[in-house]
Amino acid sequence: MRLATWNVNSVKARLPRLLDWLAGTKPDVVCLQETKCPDGAFPVAEVGELGYTVASHSDGRWNGVALLSRVGLADVTVGFPGEPGFPQPEARAISATCDGLRVWSVYVPNGRTPDDPHYTYKLAWLAALRDALDQELTGGLPLAVCGDFNVAPTDADVWDPAVFTHSTHVTPAERAALAALRDLGLSDIVPTPMKGPHPFTYWDYRAGMFHQNKGMRIDLVYASAPFARAVRSAYVDREARKGKGPSDHAPIVVDADLVPAVETF
Repeated sequence: MRLATWNVNSVKARLPRLLDWLAGTKPDVVCLQETKCPDGAFPVAEVGELGYTVASHSDGRWNGVALLSRVGLADVTVGFPGEPGFPQPEARAISATCDGLRVWSVYVPNGRTPDDPHYTYKLAWLAALRDALDQELTGGLPLAVCGDFNVAPTDADVWDPAVFTHSTHVTPAERAALAALRDLGLSDIVPTPMKGPHPFTYWDYRAGMFHQNKGMRIDLVYASAPFARAVRSAYVDREARKGKGPSDHAPIVVDADLVPAVETF
């Protein structure tokens, strides 16, 4: 099975790039974040021509998550029990079973600044996610939780730790929240970088950050033990960040020895 995750930063704005990437990379399952597209307007027909079924959860202008699969989408769930809101729950999580693998696509709140109410919301959201995943793991299926976590797990996951002092994405509380997810038995599937020593997945649009490789690793794949054992390789598709009109994130592609039961083309 080939599993991928990508914060596309607007599926409509990125649609030609997304379609080309799907056709070339041929993932079996794709987790998308920041789709920014009302569910009724998601380009279902366009991705359907490439063999993908779609499950989308979005409220329009902001946020939004989706799952694309060519190996089936069963037991689709939007959100999760106990999910906090700001003030109402937002479109930040969707999950489904794809040929025996339980897949979650998540878009963790940004947090803005450590003294902002959005930061408190972010920590509460991650704590609630931890409780929901604890329950999900009792279901017996291999599990992959993928997406934009808006947290760099370690100082090695940012281009210059000193730049992020007193900023979100690197605070001890945020990193502790990630550690709490790993304490459930989930493994961080660290991808291979295509350039340099760091598998960054995000580069700000400003100041030539991408070309200088001044990035962050905030897009993550967390896997339960059965799925982690099946993983053969993982990489950051840095090429997808190049060119005209890219997302500010690059996809992560994971290949695992979970053989799809549904024939794909």
